[in-house]
Amino acid sequence: MTSPPRRLLLLSATIGEGHNATARAVEEAARRAWPGCEVSWLDVLEQMGSWVPASFNWIYAANVESTPWLYDWFYRALWRWRWFADGSRRFVGSWSGRRLRRRIAEHRPDLIVSTYPLGTAGLDWLRRRGELDVPLAAVVSDFCPHPFWVYSRIDAHFVMSEVSLRELHRAEPEAVGEVCAPPVVAAFRPADRTAARSRFGLPEQGVTVLVSCGSLGFGSVERAVDASLAVEGVGRVVVVCARNEALHQRCARRAERDRRLVPLGWTDDMPALIAAADVVVSNAGGATALEALACGRTLVMFEPIAGHGRANAELMAEAGLAELCPRSSDLTGLLRTLTTDPAELPRRERTALEHSRIADFTEQVAALARLRRQPATETMRAQDAFFVHATTPRTPQQAGAVLRLDGGTRSTQEWREHLRELVQHRAPGLPLLTRRMVSRGHRRPRWRHVEALDPAEHVRCRELHSGTPREWHQSRHAFFGTPVRADGPPWELLLLRDARTNRTELLAKAHHGPSGTEWRSPALSCGCSPTTRPAHRSNRPTGLERGGLGQECSCAVSPTWRARDSRRRRASMAAARPGAPSRGGRCRPPTCGPAHARTGRAPPPCCWRSSPKPCTTCSTTAPAPPRAGASGSWSPGPHGCATASASTSPATTPARWSSTCPSAPCIPHSA
Repeated sequence: MTSPPRRLLLLSATIGEGHNATARAVEEAARRAWPGCEVSWLDVLEQMGSWVPASFNWIYAANVESTPWLYDWFYRALWRWRWFADGSRRFVGSWSGRRLRRRIAEHRPDLIVSTYPLGTAGLDWLRRRGELDVPLAAVVSDFCPHPFWVYSRIDAHFVMSEVSLRELHRAEPEAVGEVCAPPVVAAFRPADRTAARSRFGLPEQGVTVLVSCGSLGFGSVERAVDASLAVEGVGRVVVVCARNEALHQRCARRAERDRRLVPLGWTDDMPALIAAADVVVSNAGGATALEALACGRTLVMFEPIAGHGRANAELMAEAGLAELCPRSSDLTGLLRTLTTDPAELPRRERTALEHSRIADFTEQVAALARLRRQPATETMRAQDAFFVHATTPRTPQQAGAVLRLDGGTRSTQEWREHLRELVQHRAPGLPLLTRRMVSRGHRRPRWRHVEALDPAEHVRCRELHSGTPREWHQSRHAFFGTPVRADGPPWELLLLRDARTNRTELLAKAHHGPSGTEWRSPALSCGCSPTTRPAHRSNRPTGLERGGLGQECSCAVSPTWRARDSRRRRASMAAARPGAPSRGGRCRPPTCGPAHARTGRAPPPCCWRSSPKPCTTCSTTAPAPPRAGASGSWSPGPHGCATASASTSPATTPARWSSTCPSAPCIPHSA
């Protein structure tokens, strides 16, 4: 997609208000970026079943309030056991994907953005089945993206920081992620603190603490209030009870005894409340935490709720964006420090503002119009994955080749530019050279296509000073003894040139993972120019010709490389040739010419097909050879085809031969 989308579909869910708040931020940015875009919403839980929203909200609240150990166990199991995470994601993906399929088809969107994990799972399930061709994006509202958030078939995941990006790749190594600004509506921005306080009747002096624990108002809200009121320098403690009416009533009764406590129920003016506060206390690390960072306020995570809440808090503390207070004494001590040290609050506010300004969220949403579908990954073959797992820093599992080139009149700099130009032009059409390995721990690695290949990272040139055999040997040894890079396509080319003698060699190496030795033909074709014919050509085709590239290289192929490729070719020819002997064997390619015709020896009967066939050039038909113990004399035909005449002298022929006919000369098996 290169033009602005006409229809945008947002997938969210009402389980709390965090996911909807993120979706509202995406909608606002989309309307600014694409004024004519039609924005639609789908509540994923409602689509999964009429009973699902109430049930999931009850389960979530019950786990957090009554059985946090169970929620913690489930969350840790997602990270600890990959099979458990994959099975859980496949189950919910199949469930939500089947229910979303029809509604997505009705909306016919040009772009889909999900802010809820189960919606993202359904999109991934549909993409795997080939039912979604539109770009897919996910905005992760949690600071720590857990495995339920991240999927390999989603084209882009937006996370909150670099440490969040690290966790994203730990949850799913194949996922594509990007750091974004806090996904909040534009109303959450730095504002004048004095004006905001006067709006709510709060005193201008003293530290104002805002306690907000989400739309459900659960967790250690009252303990946070107690710890805050225990600090003398705190002027007001504003607690937002949201939809928790029981909590609101308890806080209202307490406010009658302590005028520093200001209890509030549900409010739509959170931007002004956060602007009026000096410190924001929360316990989940979701939308409230992101809104506080966007406003440039000091954020404190107090007694985080189980599961994702604790993970979010720990990651925010690691990033330096929040202070983690697991106990009441920790919160009291922190507030005392903030009220007595006049430089501490401004320092923390600057850190929050710097993070919120790392990017413009509207521009990042606008860039979704150019979002490209991520190529599907390919599981590496077992025999190739073996070499990946066997690689060690001291023993790199890689193969190589050396080609001697006709130096011509090019200088080293000209060779460098020439080779890089060839790579830039030819590599995109060679899949083996444009994919990188994706490691997945103990699981089998995968291949992922690389869109942009930088020739400078794969092609180097070096000019030798003395040109002695020792220097040539050391240069080759240093090149082949260094492991290939692991963060891109695993292959490299090095051109060695002696300026005095004009001797030029091209060294190529690649990891054994890219299908063993199959990488060499396309890799070397990137560094060789087409020419009429090599000066010294063997009667066997070169590796470049075998790769089907339709061009030849004026270079000498390494004997070791040629021998190993010959074995591979002989095996494939023996399997593909009709009428080949069933007992098998490794056959050399039929380019050695009519060897038996030149030597005058007859091939054995086992090598012939069931009926003789004429030469493809002169239509000469050769008779079947005599049985073992009979006799025969053989001579070449006008185009190298074999002709035969009977004889009475006994013929002693080798016991192992390949199948042959006048158009496919008989070649002996290798022992």
